[in-house]
Amino acid sequence: MTGTGGTPRGIVRVAAAVILRPDGCVLLAQRPPGKPYAGYWEFPGGKLEAGETPRAALDRELAEELGLVVIDATPWFVQEFVYPHAHVELNFFRVHRWRGEPVGHDGQAFAWQVPGRYDVAPLLPANTRVLAALELPPLYGITDAEDSAETPFLARVDAAFARGLRLVQVRDKSWPLARRVALAREVVQRARGVGARVLWNGSAAQARQAGCDGVHWTAAMLRAARERPADLLCAASCHDAGEIAAAGRLGLDFVVLGPVAPTPTHPEASPLGWAGFARAVTGTPLPVYALGGLRAADLRVAIEHGAHGVALRRGAWRDPAD
Repeated sequence: MTGTGGTPRGIVRVAAAVILRPDGCVLLAQRPPGKPYAGYWEFPGGKLEAGETPRAALDRELAEELGLVVIDATPWFVQEFVYPHAHVELNFFRVHRWRGEPVGHDGQAFAWQVPGRYDVAPLLPANTRVLAALELPPLYGITDAEDSAETPFLARVDAAFARGLRLVQVRDKSWPLARRVALAREVVQRARGVGARVLWNGSAAQARQAGCDGVHWTAAMLRAARERPADLLCAASCHDAGEIAAAGRLGLDFVVLGPVAPTPTHPEASPLGWAGFARAVTGTPLPVYALGGLRAADLRVAIEHGAHGVALRRGAWRDPAD
């Protein structure tokens, strides 16, 4: 996938395919002999030709390498990596639908893998971020217990986990710290039973106190940060492309961007709309969840506009059938 072309200081631009089966498995291919990092496993793809767009290169490379015709692919995020032989820019796409069965036209091996449980090795170093991002679920729930009370809200948490929610942010900033920590511990206890992860909206020290898996920063905290906590999942709220870029430089795991649509919690904010959202996340260096006035049913349109998924406050705790 990574070539050796380009000027000594030039960047080699690459299109990389994250091919996803309906069961969640992802396709990895092994680099053939004679190429740098031969034997390493990577996402299929290849270098952009002169004047070629990343999407055009994706379609061409998958046809040439694996005999696949791409039907539905969406941009995900962009990573740069410096190898001894090249400085590469990897334009990752999620490929949702294609025609054909993969065949290694260059003689390379390939394997379908379960994210987080890879049994092929070694994995190409440039793919570390995307391998972690594949473990981020499509929905990110944000607590709104302050709109009711703990007991009925925790019943809604149990129901949401039963429906498949696997990533939660404990927010409820109008509550005193001790009450928020107590709520977080209750949510964490329930999350452990289903393999979900819980983030704390606030400081890393408070997140550890509450037993959370990660921390979610406000935009102000992101602007003030000089490094991310190494022992926690780390996310942030963003409002524009500049803040997303700052989060990328700090190596955050993901961000949320919004509001996409009008929302009662921030009536003064000007909605981005889907076109504005797509512009802000073009070339994003990390996964971005769309936020603001959305429902779980908006997931597909969010992905089509470059989002990793959808962040929901009220919508996360309602049964979609209601």
